[in-house]
Amino acid sequence: MESATTTASASLASLWDRVFGTQPDPDQWVVIAAAAVALAVVVPYRPWRLARNAITIAHEGGHGLVALLTGRRLDGIRLHSDTSGLTVSRGRPTGLGMILTAAAGYTAPPLLGLGGAALLAVGHITALLWLATALLVAMLVMIRNAYGALTVVITGGTFLLVSWLTGPQVQAAFAYVVVWFLLLGGVRPAFELQAKRRRGGAGDSDADQLSRLTHVPAGMWLFLFHAVSLCSLIGGGQWLLGL
Repeated sequence: MESATTTASASLASLWDRVFGTQPDPDQWVVIAAAAVALAVVVPYRPWRLARNAITIAHEGGHGLVALLTGRRLDGIRLHSDTSGLTVSRGRPTGLGMILTAAAGYTAPPLLGLGGAALLAVGHITALLWLATALLVAMLVMIRNAYGALTVVITGGTFLLVSWLTGPQVQAAFAYVVVWFLLLGGVRPAFELQAKRRRGGAGDSDADQLSRLTHVPAGMWLFLFHAVSLCSLIGGGQWLLGL
């Protein structure tokens, strides 16, 4: 009995060390190559059209998380094949909670990238992968359509497989690609929204909803989205590159 308890304790300690321990930084060329891979996915239209689903997961997840943190009731999240999404929450239709919830969408991907860069800068590569998996599992509970569930399961399964089955070098390369993708991919949606609004579209965008809630012009909220994404890219990029 004592032997079994000792073995279980040792296994738990080993798992704890594996997840929350630090891993050595990858070579600088790996960090730069990861940035190049992320850039190759974000800039061209066709790969971005597919990869943007991951940004939508972060976007809608940001809405949902802040809704819960501000005391709103989260009814569900839908992700669509055109990379759009919808998060439905209940509570006061005005006020600080609603404002923060509406502002969380476009700011969530770059801020997640910034947080990921902070973890990688101190060597917590595996912890980053497990945290991302946990967040995706939590989000899956609130998904209300089949396409959204499939997207989250595939994304979460990828993180789980990499964190559990691969070695430190593969984990590091994958983690750096993901964080670079969030930082770089977090910049593009605000520019896309700006272009749509310039053409007279996206009349019910997050920026327009925020404008109605706060009586601050939508352009100022767009400026905030740009500022958060670009500052996150600059700060996160410096951490990843060790500058």
